[in-house]
Amino acid sequence: MGSVYRARDLHFPNVTKLVAVKEMINTALDPLVRQTIVQNFEREANLLATLHHPAIPKIYDYFSLESRSYLVLEFIHGKDIEAIINDASGFLLEELVLSWAIELCDVLDYLHKHKPDPIIFRDMKPSNVMINLNGEVILVDFGIAKAFQSGSKGTMIGTEGYSPPEQYRGEATPLADIYSLGATIHHALTRRDPRLEPPFSFAERPIRRINPSVSAELETIVNRALEYEPANRFKSAAEMKDALISAARKTGMLSRMANQTGPVLKSDGIKPLWSFKCEDEIRGTPAISQGILYIGSYDNNLYALDAAEGKFQWKYPADGGIVSRPVLTDGNVYFGSEDKRLHVVSARSGKVVWTYYTDGPIRSSPRIAEGHIFIGSDDNHLHAVNLTTGRLAWRFEMPDAIRSTPFVMNELVYVGCESGDYYAINFRGEMKWRFRAKRAITSSTVGMGQAIYFSSVDSALYALDPRNGWVLWRFRMGKASISSPCVVDDLVFVGAADGFIYAVEARSAKEVWRFRTEHQVNGSPVIYKDSLYCGSVDGNLYCLEYRTGRLRWKFSTDGAITGTPLVNDDVVYIGSTDHKVYALLA
Repeated sequence: MGSVYRARDLHFPNVTKLVAVKEMINTALDPLVRQTIVQNFEREANLLATLHHPAIPKIYDYFSLESRSYLVLEFIHGKDIEAIINDASGFLLEELVLSWAIELCDVLDYLHKHKPDPIIFRDMKPSNVMINLNGEVILVDFGIAKAFQSGSKGTMIGTEGYSPPEQYRGEATPLADIYSLGATIHHALTRRDPRLEPPFSFAERPIRRINPSVSAELETIVNRALEYEPANRFKSAAEMKDALISAARKTGMLSRMANQTGPVLKSDGIKPLWSFKCEDEIRGTPAISQGILYIGSYDNNLYALDAAEGKFQWKYPADGGIVSRPVLTDGNVYFGSEDKRLHVVSARSGKVVWTYYTDGPIRSSPRIAEGHIFIGSDDNHLHAVNLTTGRLAWRFEMPDAIRSTPFVMNELVYVGCESGDYYAINFRGEMKWRFRAKRAITSSTVGMGQAIYFSSVDSALYALDPRNGWVLWRFRMGKASISSPCVVDDLVFVGAADGFIYAVEARSAKEVWRFRTEHQVNGSPVIYKDSLYCGSVDGNLYCLEYRTGRLRWKFSTDGAITGTPLVNDDVVYIGSTDHKVYALLA
């Protein structure tokens, strides 16, 4: 019925913007059939216009010309899985197929949860799954995808061998896509094309009999997806994704998948939305409020920038470098400086409101709770300052400089110092309990439920009981860590000087995966939606799929990244020692 062309969008004469142009040729003689074909093509255009997912191509335009109709779509650089299978000299690696399957579950889950009506793809097969230059899956050809309406029957449509039995009866539900995904995985693992051996029975072609290197765990998952009765399959794409991740974790493949890049992955030169240059290095982390980004620099200034365009709003000069992350509340910005002061300035104008003096440089970031600001200083004290008056409420002496950010939970303040001592302090400034690591604790604390987590220069990631400081577990990394952990779901993420980003189970400290960067990781990872963002001293900001650790993309700066990314409204902000702050699409 048509073709798909690679084309150049001439609306952008100064750059080469490639697009895909899908052409549909309407040769039907019956006017009613001709009208139906055009309506179906328009339905695909309208459907794509409502979908926003990294694994679904963007639609740019739709038009008709005489007997032909056209869709203008995002051009996907890469190969489809069928071509990858055919080009391979042997079986594909299980971890490669497994990573594709996890991503396909993710996009199917998005479609099946689409509002107002779930979308059934109805034609999952290797030729409809592209693998782009980043090694990510892209689902193409939504020509027969349709909104699901319970109880209704549709046309018998799909691809023989990949479509489930009920789809031939015109009964396609979201569970039909589960079956087709199982058939696609079976084909990728066995190189047996179900279209070429009709009638094709998957039960008569066990995966491990054809490809003994496939794990029993993955074979079990595929067999369940291919159950004849829909009720016996996975209840949802999300449930199947969880099963795949659990199998990858159990077999140890999850760790290998983190640094497995696939056959067509290469760096693709991601462009920032904007960048702003300061006069010296940016080593800290930004904050955002009401569309304004605040970030400190070693040129001694705190900058306020328009978050959408990076335009300069104002700057406030301190008398020392600023590595402290700003905190905003009640229209004011709070941050520390190496000039030994806690500064409070108006978020709107950048004018000073008040300052609080300590006896040492402040490299700790403030924490606000219970009407007070808690901040550490190189003067070996944790300071509790009244939020309104700027007066000292109390200060707690520790054996060495405090460069970590205090953490507040359960009416206690948790903080470590450079001697390796770690304290829980109540709101009156009294010690509740004390723990001692072997070396400095520069990392800040995060807490989740019955545990608090932090790393140490002694190369350990610690989980302590917040009530008494007892060690629940310690996880050994390759080298020292000053990275602050991040906890999401049942996983703890942290970086280390050995160049790895680690993911470990929050309850057991079992390593789930590790991803290697090209230098030490001093900044902290953050999670946004299904991605992990973390910088490295190698100058790259990495975006990983947080469940598997698989690289999605990386963005290169001209200096080390030691701060933590900030992600807000689908934009990630990061500073670099190349003097610039960058904004990129998350």
